[in-house]
Amino acid sequence: MCTPLWSVFQINLFQRGFRGTIKDFPGADPLKDAEVLRKAMKGFGTDEQAIIELLGSRSNKQRVPLLRSYKTAYGKDLIKDLHSELSGDFRKLVMAMLKTPTEFDASELNSAIKGAGTDEACLIEVLSSRSNAEIKEINRIYKQEYKKSLEDSISGDTSGHFLQGHSVCHTWLLSKQALYAAGENKLGTDESKFNAILCARSKSHLRAVFLEYQQMCGRDIEKSISREMSGDLESGMLAVVKCIKNTPAYFAERLYKAMKGAGTKDKTLIRIMVSRSEVDMLDIRQEYVKNYGKSLYTAISGDTSGDYKKLLLKLCGGSD
Repeated sequence: MCTPLWSVFQINLFQRGFRGTIKDFPGADPLKDAEVLRKAMKGFGTDEQAIIELLGSRSNKQRVPLLRSYKTAYGKDLIKDLHSELSGDFRKLVMAMLKTPTEFDASELNSAIKGAGTDEACLIEVLSSRSNAEIKEINRIYKQEYKKSLEDSISGDTSGHFLQGHSVCHTWLLSKQALYAAGENKLGTDESKFNAILCARSKSHLRAVFLEYQQMCGRDIEKSISREMSGDLESGMLAVVKCIKNTPAYFAERLYKAMKGAGTKDKTLIRIMVSRSEVDMLDIRQEYVKNYGKSLYTAISGDTSGDYKKLLLKLCGGSD
């Protein structure tokens, strides 16, 4: 028997108000902020706390103009100066915070694709959680930065369909019947159709499709994917569905796994904390404490250290 699962989809259906933790700082002046950063790096030693306080209390649209105001005031490159003064994961976090969201996404996708092996999880995370308009802009910036289209970069990879779905597959006529025909009602699975279906519609449309799919065939979409697929394809598809159904819960799980066990996946931790701090960090925190029995703030405090920890906690915005 099917049980209606609207509760699973509620968080993303009607988000009320601002759900981020980093907001515009009232009366922020880019020239004064540039002066604070210059003083923090001038002379012997670096005042990391001043850098943390400033960057951790400015929104992205207040941080990015600092590159220009710093250059105007001092004739120097803020990124180069910070890069030479800072180190380790703290430096990586600061560098990430000084990119626009689209530039950051493009650079993360590029590093996920290049080198030995592809970071499938990063591709899925970014491409399945951004809107079609955002992905179009990521494509534009990616081509501008790396002289190659994102589609071409991913084309040799198993995740090609995820990108293709966002940018090309809007011509598909998609419905619960198509999902059913591609999976449960068929011996073997039409994987390309599953790919296209999961990527071609808005999240709200897909949530409704998932619900009707369950009511039609008596099985949750995730169970069907697990029955019909295996390996990387299965895990990839499940991640996409989780992200579509409940984006904050998906990110809470990604954060939990990044900090679980020996060693921390700092690249994942930095990417999510920076990219969601002005989107849905409050919702991610709620899902984290609900699903893992402790606050995200406590988890970050126990898993990181030093200036890196201090700035991550600024992005987290408090304990629950």
